[in-house]
Amino acid sequence: MAVSQMPPDRQFGEEGGRLSYGAYLRIPELLKQQVPQSEAPDELLFITIHQVYELWFKLLLHELEAARDAMLKGELWRARHLFRRVHAVERVLIEQVEVLETMTPQDFLEFRSKLAPASGFQSVQFRELEFLSGLKDPRYLTGLRDATEEEVARLCRRMDEPTLWDAYLTALAQRGLGTSDQEIMGSLLAVARDRGTYDDLWQLAEDLLTHDETAALWRMRHVQMVERQIGTKSGTGGSTGAPYLRDRARLHYFPLLWELRAWL
Repeated sequence: MAVSQMPPDRQFGEEGGRLSYGAYLRIPELLKQQVPQSEAPDELLFITIHQVYELWFKLLLHELEAARDAMLKGELWRARHLFRRVHAVERVLIEQVEVLETMTPQDFLEFRSKLAPASGFQSVQFRELEFLSGLKDPRYLTGLRDATEEEVARLCRRMDEPTLWDAYLTALAQRGLGTSDQEIMGSLLAVARDRGTYDDLWQLAEDLLTHDETAALWRMRHVQMVERQIGTKSGTGGSTGAPYLRDRARLHYFPLLWELRAWL
């Protein structure tokens, strides 16, 4: 009986054997990145959670850039698709805080002194997310301790790039709606009051607002976790700790979309 031969172009299954799971995801390299500075058992948890946050930040920057560019091109359907993914990731960011809260204040104090002056305040990717979303603050261009030249260059680029709000204004203008300071609220009201004509623009504005809301919920959940861990102590990076974070929790990326509610 003749033995059947595997097609020469077979690429899936063990027969293909071109790439392994570990090699594709670089698992060995990834698992070497958790390097505790103490013998405290919970430091691995602390490092892992924050590294995972940075991975999520990387994905969010990728998706929000793509959503912005889609709006600039008038591809509102694509921007909405990408925002659904962004919202899902941001909900994971919020839920992830619960894992960190399994660490008690006593557990954290075992290694907290080793962190100074490191701080989440120094997360370049988080500042990039804020810049891209509209909270551009030039003080962070010089205020991030030990930021590399490449990281500072990224922040400078974000300062000069269009924000998500700039892209939404472009989408409004492409539909013949005014976007000057004097016209913008009238245009937002026109979109809100004529859903038959502008429902895609209304839904996109709601996507922006959900991004704003979930980011604020993450900041508030984060400050609650900090208060639970260190109370009113100063942050390891020199900030006032929870009071500083609580002030940041009140910020809005898109204040006009919130103000719109009062005009309806």
